[in-house]
Amino acid sequence: MNGKLDFVSRSQYSGYYLGILGTVVVVGLVALPYVVAQGFTNTLVNLFILLILANMWNVLAGYGGLVSVGQQAFIGIGAYTVLLLAQHGIEPFLAIPVAVVVGAVFAYPISWFLFRLTGGYFAIATWVVAVAAGITITGIPSLGGGTGASLPGLQSMSSVLLGAFTYWASLAVVLASLVSVYLLLRSRLGLALTAVRDNEIGARSIGVKVTRAKRIVYLISAAGCAGAGALIAISQLNVQAANVFNVQWTAYMIFAVLIGGIGSIEGPIIGSVVFIVLQQSLARFNAWYLVIVGAVAVIIAIWARGGIWGVWADRSSTKLFPVGYFLRKSSPEGDQLVTQTNK
Repeated sequence: MNGKLDFVSRSQYSGYYLGILGTVVVVGLVALPYVVAQGFTNTLVNLFILLILANMWNVLAGYGGLVSVGQQAFIGIGAYTVLLLAQHGIEPFLAIPVAVVVGAVFAYPISWFLFRLTGGYFAIATWVVAVAAGITITGIPSLGGGTGASLPGLQSMSSVLLGAFTYWASLAVVLASLVSVYLLLRSRLGLALTAVRDNEIGARSIGVKVTRAKRIVYLISAAGCAGAGALIAISQLNVQAANVFNVQWTAYMIFAVLIGGIGSIEGPIIGSVVFIVLQQSLARFNAWYLVIVGAVAVIIAIWARGGIWGVWADRSSTKLFPVGYFLRKSSPEGDQLVTQTNK
């Protein structure tokens, strides 16, 4: 016996300290409306919505290998679900979880059609679905047609209270999306998705039910995007098909994922923050800010294909959301990290 014992852990740091850090951050975010101006919390609402979308696209493409350019279909479904329920007397904030469920319900039959296609055909088909959904919605007069409709049920609230409730609702949804993806990737399904991401043919050869795993991820992504659409409707107090079914939402979420780092939970967080900072800083340059943002995306894609978090992760074993495994050796001098698997 050499006094050393190999063992596997989820993180190189104690989960106790990570839990304390996470709790402090969440409590600070919850209390934020009491200590900052409403304009700042409004910006954070936009950040949270983008982060939800980026997180959902990341799990879809980064782990399921499903590159979609039509997730705006579920953004629109979520927004119009809130509008429809509000028109029938349901509190818009209470309609958010219903919108999430409706997004997943609509995604299920759509997946049976889309999963007959692969690669670029799949991507274009998702966009076609989004366009068809937008055209269908504009043909319903009670939902405002092409001009859209105002969201009822919130007019009696003061702007300050409405802003605070919108912020808390956005925070709740973004936390739910992050926790859901985190738990998903730590599960057996997460291991299957990691295998699919690394080598789909190899995953099939060892018995992974690839289509089933991809369908589950697609439903989760649709549900999350529908939740973001519900928040968009509440934050803007208006729902218009040309806005919620706009392909720009998919462009934004793809940008955030590629800049931050695809195939990690941390990547979309960093990418969303970078995008919002660039948007706020360069807004005075009008359309030029899109050129600058595009240039940043091209630079990252060429010289840092793993994104900002990918570059950091290559130089450090730090994980804010440890979903992989670390092989350690226990010794009198302390635990030593030997290797890391399942990034």
